[in-house]
Amino acid sequence: MLVCGYESYTILQVDMEGRWRLASLATRRDGVVEPWSISYSSTTSSIIVGGRWDNTALVFTV
Repeated sequence: MLVCGYESYTILQVDMEGRWRLASLATRRDGVVEPWSISYSSTTSSIIVGGRWDNTALVFTV
């Protein structure tokens, strides 16, 4: 499961119960600022992250 860390500026992968962090996928160093939404595209093998205050989206290929 993918989770937006709004105040921590991170995108995390956690287990299905949300108890264990499996990976930190992106952080502020990667351009993540106040992430508000997240989606995974199996077609392009990418994670799309939307921010709260602007009309941009970050795309990370995984």
